[in-house]
Amino acid sequence: MKLTHSKAVVLMIAVALMWSTAGVVTRHLDSARSFEITFWRSFFTVLSLLVILPLFRGRAVFTQILRGGTSLWLSGLCWSVMFTAFMVALTLTTVANVLITMALGPLFTALLARIFTNYRIPARTWLAIALAGVGIVWMYGGQADLSTQLTGTAVALLVPIAAAGNWTVVQHSQTHGQKIDLVPAVLLGALISCLVTLPLAWPLAATPHDIGLLGFLGLTQLAIPCALSVWCASVLKAPEISLLALLEIIFGILLVWAGAGEVPGSSVLYGGALVIGALVINELMAWREKG
Repeated sequence: MKLTHSKAVVLMIAVALMWSTAGVVTRHLDSARSFEITFWRSFFTVLSLLVILPLFRGRAVFTQILRGGTSLWLSGLCWSVMFTAFMVALTLTTVANVLITMALGPLFTALLARIFTNYRIPARTWLAIALAGVGIVWMYGGQADLSTQLTGTAVALLVPIAAAGNWTVVQHSQTHGQKIDLVPAVLLGALISCLVTLPLAWPLAATPHDIGLLGFLGLTQLAIPCALSVWCASVLKAPEISLLALLEIIFGILLVWAGAGEVPGSSVLYGGALVIGALVINELMAWREKG
């Protein structure tokens, strides 16, 4: 099926909605906690991609993984950090805190690009970084259990840092004539995450109800939307992808609010709005400059 621009936009909105389900689902688990949550979600992601990848790319995709080289494995390692840190952070702090912290990815990407590729950061991006920093301080200034919230946020920060590292690896490989297929890298990341977290999660305590919910996340919150987002990226421009991906924050906060009664405080809403606003303005200005 040919993917038009309008279809890609609608599909990317659906992807953001699927990504946003992790928070509300984890709030309904019985006994699975921390690393066990990550293990089961990664395990079911691996199983799902082992079925999805051959359907979309053919069986040759597994040969591509074996021949992927250092860059593919580094990308997979970055994905594994993202998968693991995200789920662990959800057990330590609120969904809103995790999602807004994750949104800092484009700003970390710009900073890493400045360090490793001599990318000149535009003034608008420096302004966005400053405003996002103010927004983060605002978010936590009004929260009572600050030490616990900061621990969760420190873990959540690993997600945008790893995402920025992943982008840097991809860009570096492309400049040297090597193209990384990101979907197999997602499979590698899920596999690494699964193997690393199993010993940390042992003994397993998840109930059948928990396993069913985490199986749902592995398939519909990670495997399917990650594959679809790479497909959308072949049609949409980078600023469009970044802007549409921000919908995950809005969807995620609303879902956990309606589905689990986790009401974000006013400081989170105002500080988060400042962070998201800074990102949106930065991406719109980048889009306008390139257009």
